[in-house]
Amino acid sequence: MKKIIFSLLITIVITLVFTPGVFAQGINEAGNILTQTGQQAGAGSDDLVGILGNVVKTALTLVGMIFMILMVYAGYLWLMARGNEEEVKKAEGIIKTSVIGIVVVMSAYAITFFVVAKLTQ
Repeated sequence: MKKIIFSLLITIVITLVFTPGVFAQGINEAGNILTQTGQQAGAGSDDLVGILGNVVKTALTLVGMIFMILMVYAGYLWLMARGNEEEVKKAEGIIKTSVIGIVVVMSAYAITFFVVAKLTQ
């Protein structure tokens, strides 16, 4: 049991260290579009555009971290269920809702990126 908890903690620490550098490829493009829009409007990079870009990056990073933690937790529950149907169903439920949540967030990001790209053209 101690080995499992230790390995889970190591996984979480490694994730927290390396996750902020992992973003979807489109985030940089969206940041560039927002920067160009802000420059055309006369705003500097320290204005609203830069702040909103940082907020979006931070929010997506947190959502990704929460998703990964939930997936690891659900996998752990499933692994430790040992044939208990209730525990397996609980783990499946967590996995399903986590995947639905990440799909909704990424869809919202994609729609926002599309709208911003069309508005800047």
